[in-house]
Amino acid sequence: MELNADFTQRVLIHTNDIPWKASPMAGVDRRMLDRIGDEVARATSIVRYAPGSHFSAHTHTGGEEFIVLEGTFQDEHGDYPAGTYVRNPPTTSHTPGAADGCTIFVKLWQFDPDDRNQFRMDMTRDLKTVADGVALKTLHQDSRETVHYLDLAPGAVWSDPAAGGAELLVLDGTLQESGDTLRQGSWLRVPDGKGLSVTAGAEGAKFWIKIGHLPFAVAPAA
Repeated sequence: MELNADFTQRVLIHTNDIPWKASPMAGVDRRMLDRIGDEVARATSIVRYAPGSHFSAHTHTGGEEFIVLEGTFQDEHGDYPAGTYVRNPPTTSHTPGAADGCTIFVKLWQFDPDDRNQFRMDMTRDLKTVADGVALKTLHQDSRETVHYLDLAPGAVWSDPAAGGAELLVLDGTLQESGDTLRQGSWLRVPDGKGLSVTAGAEGAKFWIKIGHLPFAVAPAA
């Protein structure tokens, strides 16, 4: 399966407007945003766990990165409330679920194969002011990518050359970008060489963004 697999193209999806589709696990639904592969795939998705649902124990051969958007995600390592950013690199394993239900934004098979840096953090704490009305926290950085959480005051502008492309997910508020209005749940991917400039709306905006990773987009190993 290929979905939005041409990484030279700009893609904007208002995820709250697309239907949920059932996954192979009962009680776990998803909204697919991009994908190369079938059930083992390089994939970006929003995944919803019904109360009491869970996945079977599994190893992350290609790594897993996610944000908890709503509720509390759980595994044998602990509870992950909304606002938590998690990186589970290749070779890690767990049995994920949600006793009370949760929704996550998740990326699979998008790690450096040699990355072993496993961590979780509250991405909304300890931000630093980097420009007028712009607060930022760098969540992760390596030779392939940089991941930030940003909180923009109303009308604030944030720009980046976005070398290697970028993608962002709006978590709260609104953004203007290239004449489009991005709202809570909007997912934007811009290709390498296009650059990125966003302006927060009247209520400000909070968003997650990853930069530099698109040249490494390949199908999972067979």
